[in-house]
Amino acid sequence: MSSHASTPSHSTSTSSALAAYGWDEDWARAFSPYAAEGLLPGRVVRVDRGQCDVATADGTVRADTAFVAPHDPLRVVCTGDWVALEPDGNPRYVRTCLPRRTAFVRSTSSKRSEGQILAANVDHAIVAVSLAAELDLARIERFLALAWESGAQPVVVLTKADLVPDPVTLAYLVQDVETTAPGVPVLTVSAEQGEGLDVLSAVVGGSTAVLLGQSGAGKSTLANALLGEDVMDVQRIRDVDGKGRHTTTTRNLLALPGGGVLIDTPGLRGVGLWDAGSGVGQVFAEIEELARDCRFHDCAHEREPGCAVLGAVDSGELPVRRLESYRKLLRENQRIVAKTDARLRAEIRKEWKRKGAMGRAAMEAKRGGAPR
Repeated sequence: MSSHASTPSHSTSTSSALAAYGWDEDWARAFSPYAAEGLLPGRVVRVDRGQCDVATADGTVRADTAFVAPHDPLRVVCTGDWVALEPDGNPRYVRTCLPRRTAFVRSTSSKRSEGQILAANVDHAIVAVSLAAELDLARIERFLALAWESGAQPVVVLTKADLVPDPVTLAYLVQDVETTAPGVPVLTVSAEQGEGLDVLSAVVGGSTAVLLGQSGAGKSTLANALLGEDVMDVQRIRDVDGKGRHTTTTRNLLALPGGGVLIDTPGLRGVGLWDAGSGVGQVFAEIEELARDCRFHDCAHEREPGCAVLGAVDSGELPVRRLESYRKLLRENQRIVAKTDARLRAEIRKEWKRKGAMGRAAMEAKRGGAPR
């Protein structure tokens, strides 16, 4: 039996008070060494310039994060973290974060090999997509790759469904997204009219969900509808093109009335991949499945003979747009990983040289000369 600094009754009251934020027996076991040191558990509900708001059994407190990896962008305190907090002090300090179950990470810039963690310990990643604008299927695939890679279950929510009154048109849009998102629930919601919210609440209820999407996707309106009150500020978006300014500027964790918590995020302009190879594979599960039947194990699905993927494109089974998007995301992810992996950089250069030699040989053969 683990030793605890707190009494059993105090531990029980702590667990009860934090249950609304996702505290469970596994988190309690992970925290037990810190409880023995007299530290308090809490969940980060907001981070702002080296400080954070932490939900504890005694209410929300402000704490300093200086002790937790301030120079490592992937280990800094972020919204959704469970932390060990000093019981008192001015300022109070977060001493450490508990190991994360999941982490949603994106690349900050294509020119830098840095990742940015957006949310931690997330069970569901809600990708909000506005039906007020033309669907960008490639962007949905990008969000889904990051969501799968995080370890969370993605859910695509098509917002502003009331702007597509024709049920046939709406059905076609849903079908397009379902084809783009294999294995992912696709829901239609109108927060203005309250349609579809019960289904979404049932899906994410009792868990930690993060809201993701571009500015104007209707995330704050959706958050208010799920929370049952106007907690998030909403800027009116033009229905014609879906454009507007999102007023959420920080990531906030809020308790849902039916159980579970919701993390709202600012609109994301750039959604760069960050070591998301397995996430890309899950988004394009049908291509990975087809690739098992390719003649060559290392088939690049470009011009190789016996390529099952290209065969599926020729037969119409696989849309060429899906293959092009798959190639693009794989190349982007490979570049990001190569920036921090010297061995992979060497392998990529070797592959470039091999392809260059093959290209020169093909040109020589075309001209009728002998390859050098």
